[in-house]
Amino acid sequence: MILKIRRLLFYAIVLLALIGGGFGLRSPRWWWTLVVTGPLVLLGLWDILQRRHSVLRNYPLVGHLRFLLEDVGPELRQYMVESNTGGRPFNRDQRSLLYQRAKNVPDQKPFGTELDVYEPGYFWINHSMAPTDPPKRPAETIRITVGGPDCLQPYSASVLNISAMSFGALGATGIRALNGGARLGGFAHNTGEGGVSPYHLEPGGDLVWQIGTGYFGCRTPRGTFDPDQFVDRARLEQIRMIEIKISQGAKPGHGGVLPGAKVTPEIARVRGIPVGVDCISPPYHSAFSTPVELLEFVSRLRDLSRGKPVGFKLCLGEPTEFLAVCKAMIETGVTPDFVVVDGAEGGTGAAPLELSNYVGTPLHDGLRFVVNALTGSGVRDRIRIGASGKIMSGIWMAHAMAIGADWCNAARSFMFGLGCIQAQRCHTNRCPVGVATQDPRLQRALDVRTKAERVYHLHRNTVEALAEVVAAAGLDHPTQLTPHHIWTRIEEHRTQSLAECYEFLEPGQFLEGRASERLQAAWDTATPSSFRNTGATRVA
Repeated sequence: MILKIRRLLFYAIVLLALIGGGFGLRSPRWWWTLVVTGPLVLLGLWDILQRRHSVLRNYPLVGHLRFLLEDVGPELRQYMVESNTGGRPFNRDQRSLLYQRAKNVPDQKPFGTELDVYEPGYFWINHSMAPTDPPKRPAETIRITVGGPDCLQPYSASVLNISAMSFGALGATGIRALNGGARLGGFAHNTGEGGVSPYHLEPGGDLVWQIGTGYFGCRTPRGTFDPDQFVDRARLEQIRMIEIKISQGAKPGHGGVLPGAKVTPEIARVRGIPVGVDCISPPYHSAFSTPVELLEFVSRLRDLSRGKPVGFKLCLGEPTEFLAVCKAMIETGVTPDFVVVDGAEGGTGAAPLELSNYVGTPLHDGLRFVVNALTGSGVRDRIRIGASGKIMSGIWMAHAMAIGADWCNAARSFMFGLGCIQAQRCHTNRCPVGVATQDPRLQRALDVRTKAERVYHLHRNTVEALAEVVAAAGLDHPTQLTPHHIWTRIEEHRTQSLAECYEFLEPGQFLEGRASERLQAAWDTATPSSFRNTGATRVA
């Protein structure tokens, strides 16, 4: 119904053209209506049939007003961006950059930077007087092997991959386009916690299967973990890694409910839940309740999957709880193959306002703590670290990797690659570009082949930008970046490197009791037998 209303103008013009043509056969005075309406009808038909612009496919004629308004001027464009983000403007230059890279349009810009380089918070990477040559085809050659000593099937991952977005939150065409782009570019696509759908498997791209608190796709009727169902999926060749979702940046420490009215037969089949019944994701896991049990679950999934890389994702909360996990690694000898740190600023899905804005640790603070925790406890060399949370460009990837990330994940960036315009209608099932909707009429706007190519181009061009930044610093690989390479402005006339701003631990420093008083006190307080520690020491 909504779609028909939005096409009402086009239908009205078509009707007027037909009426004018009919009367024109009897009186030449009516031919003026065809002169006016004919071009509009042809334009509307072109809008519906073309495959490049999703807005125009769903909203013929009317959709052109959006592009016209965007070109009016920077003040109006800024108003539109603020309206689309609830007063928290998303940098339009960054959004424009993502669109350009997705469309494979050169992003060179004349007349220098438009940023205020003397504003506190501005950061940069120091270049070298002896820069290196960027590698040929960096999107294919700059990769990271994920898999610790207990992993039998390590995975060669790209340094940029698609972060978790579930089928259900995204429609079938969006999932197919994302995975199709991942296949073209040879990078990984995280399924999100909604399970592995046929649309994830159809294009043939590499998958990271995320398992959340609802255990969708490997779930008993009571909502607990089902090892038999897990084996059926985990051993598929296309599943390259398995990720346990402990928390996410959009709403850390919070579960979710998909109303029964939205649980279609297709979603019910993918998630392993009853049709038409509320689908509940608890805020906590039932498969484990202590740090030791978490690692036992990691080991169990690794065995059941025949040795594929298994890790977990979290938005850092109480720091001593993560230190407790590190102590459990030492006690049990079990380590995950990877840990993904999600920032509180990340998240493409709808979430309660308070949790979205005020719960969870921002990416760079959480990432720095996790790197220190794993390094100080002496297990960092066995574990890869991923980073996600509003990572949009090569320089932001370099920033995260200088802190200690081995690779980066992005969701919002690839949403822009699909054509997302930040309409913020994700939760209404009325996404105007057909990305975050289950309505097949709206999904029709998203041409899978075209958008898959844009996802591929966005990945390739962003990794190439990272390679150019790394080469300018005189390095051969992003893993050579350190906190010493990134500088930030503390005050208008004061700058420091990240190495000077923050404490970075050496291997085993916790075990030797040589960390700073604050960090060492937190380490001494943590216990591997419990997440909840009444004597927790604040370190963040």
